[in-house]
Amino acid sequence: GINAEYMGFNFMRRLIRYLSRGYLVNNKPSRLASVKNPVPDPRLTETIRDFLDPGEYVNCLKKSNIDFFTGVPDSLLKQFCSYLADSVDPSNNIIAANEGNAVAIAAGYHMSTGRYPCVYMQNSGLGNVINPLLSLAHQGVYSVPMLLMIGWRGEPGKKDEPQHMIQGEKTAPLLTATGISYEVLPDYIEGATEAIDSAVNYLKTRNSPFAFIVKRQTFGDYVQKTALVSKYSMSREESIAKIMQYIGEFDPIIATTGFASRELYEMQKKIKKTTSNSFLCVGSMGHASGIALGVATQKKSRRVFCLDGDGAAIMHMGSLALIGGHKIKNYVHVILNNGSHESVGGQPTVGFDISFKGIAKACGYAQSFEVKTAEEIQKAMNSCTIENGPTMIEVKCGINTRNNLGRPKESPKQNKKGFMDFLMKQFSHSS
Repeated sequence: GINAEYMGFNFMRRLIRYLSRGYLVNNKPSRLASVKNPVPDPRLTETIRDFLDPGEYVNCLKKSNIDFFTGVPDSLLKQFCSYLADSVDPSNNIIAANEGNAVAIAAGYHMSTGRYPCVYMQNSGLGNVINPLLSLAHQGVYSVPMLLMIGWRGEPGKKDEPQHMIQGEKTAPLLTATGISYEVLPDYIEGATEAIDSAVNYLKTRNSPFAFIVKRQTFGDYVQKTALVSKYSMSREESIAKIMQYIGEFDPIIATTGFASRELYEMQKKIKKTTSNSFLCVGSMGHASGIALGVATQKKSRRVFCLDGDGAAIMHMGSLALIGGHKIKNYVHVILNNGSHESVGGQPTVGFDISFKGIAKACGYAQSFEVKTAEEIQKAMNSCTIENGPTMIEVKCGINTRNNLGRPKESPKQNKKGFMDFLMKQFSHSS
């Protein structure tokens, strides 16, 4: 179909360039092409590993009249997102609540201007965009053109975390299944310029979304000049350590994806405390609160803790309405708010611009707290019982994760089994 036709055209274009760049010498693979840090050959300097300069890439997009950006930051797009933060007005670079939200924002922008927006995301966010891509942007519905940039975590043949390996394998098939044409973004400016030209032509002629899949290490280094600085001195790790002092040995903990889960795990190992009471979300960003809700409804004789993040809570904030609306008395919802998507590059959320305490109260939480110090955490935690919730504790903290933070040793399946055994054995008497 459309994608096969497009890919056929690009195969020939890429093959010609591949041959011309010196990767084949006398019809044999160049030795330099396989060397990690090759010594420059005066005849074949173009075979040295390229990295795409994020500034040059963004300028190429702007020359093609693509100057509006929205999305959810990704670690593989860190340099690109950092450059946007430094060079694009926030009104033209909207960090969205989730990837589906970004597609909706992009659609509104296009209908208001007739121009083409750029939507960026990690491939794990494809699940959030399937509905708006098929029922809003698809050529067979409203036909809304937009350029998608998708970080390819779990790229086949590259080592990654289990959840990313699944996503990486399914990235291209998912795009094909939704009828979205795509190509892998070249890692050198000449190729990227050609790819942008082809993509813009596709947007014009097909009036439909087009995607760039972005491999690991496509972009060269870029240090953000306007990096987010938090005014709160207590770190997230220090906050979790204080919270752990008031969590009982039979209280389940569901921790959000990212650094929070890893810090919780290391802390439990360090103090030789069981990790079986903790379910660590390695993916499913924004869904820890929903998992905790499901546990809390079945284990009413124990407090159930959700360790959430500001970005994750914002991503699927509808869970707060359900928790409050269903009056889950044994639910303790802790939002570790550092105002940042820290684990993927430190881009800001709107966490410091809103009040989770106020939102929780409006959603029906029985009590809510905003804390900034260890003493305030102690006071809030002492108020949490199985009868006076749901409780919201918003912890405002700094951005200072240590560089040597490890990862859980157990696989996701082992974590699930241990958590289920903990729930069944310890709570077999509960309602």
